[in-house]
Amino acid sequence: MMETVILAVHVVLAIALVGLVMIQQGKGAEAGASFGGGASQTVFGSTGSTSFLGRVTAIIATLFFVTSLALAFYASQQAKSSSQSADTGIVTEQAQKEAVGGLPALEDDSAIPADSDVPADR
Repeated sequence: MMETVILAVHVVLAIALVGLVMIQQGKGAEAGASFGGGASQTVFGSTGSTSFLGRVTAIIATLFFVTSLALAFYASQQAKSSSQSADTGIVTEQAQKEAVGGLPALEDDSAIPADSDVPADR
């Protein structure tokens, strides 16, 4: 349950991070290339959109990193629990049948030749 919530938040953060990076302008771009003229100065204050979008991008990138670590932690816990169940000796019924005779058990006896080891010509 918790892993599903973290995964959903992780996906939303990834989409938001890509969107924010695409909105930002390169260092060589003019001041109002994407907002039309000097509108960026009035929307985001006197410093412009650079510091605001930069801060939001840094925060979302940090949260994305944290959710990545949380998902890696949950994956390692699942791997440990599955390897521990293999080490504790949980054996399937088919594996027990194979271990008794050394060969897999046949479901019907018609495939076993009665008189000889060589199958008869058909």
